[in-house]
Amino acid sequence: MEFDEWLESVPSEITNDSLWNVKAYQLALYVAELGWQDVTMLTTDKRMLGLSDQLYRALGSISANIAEGYSRSTGMDRARFYEYALGSARESRDWYYKSRHKLGVEIINRRIELLSQIIRLLLVTIPKQRVANIRETKEVYGKYDD
Repeated sequence: MEFDEWLESVPSEITNDSLWNVKAYQLALYVAELGWQDVTMLTTDKRMLGLSDQLYRALGSISANIAEGYSRSTGMDRARFYEYALGSARESRDWYYKSRHKLGVEIINRRIELLSQIIRLLLVTIPKQRVANIRETKEVYGKYDD
């Protein structure tokens, strides 16, 4: 399934949320969708059962951690969850590479490319979040304000 085709199937409750503006989140949801099909194929081989379970958990963790981090109020907190997502993206890429004998080189190369794109986006986002803070504006209370 191509990205544009998949986009049409995403519910508006998700796409209307401000989280949807995070490109890494969109791609993470998409790769998890692709992963469902890949894991289904992997589970036909007993040797791949453990790997397929680990792969699907890691794939699901990417978007879940981005979503949780996005909802945090401080940049350091957001960065921490984005780092978890980064770890899961790298883990997923690793599991995909290990499944190349069953899924085939073409599928693996496309998945690794997609996961690498997510990794690059997170590597740019994380340092920016570490320095981001929510700052309150100073209220002026008149003559009693020092």
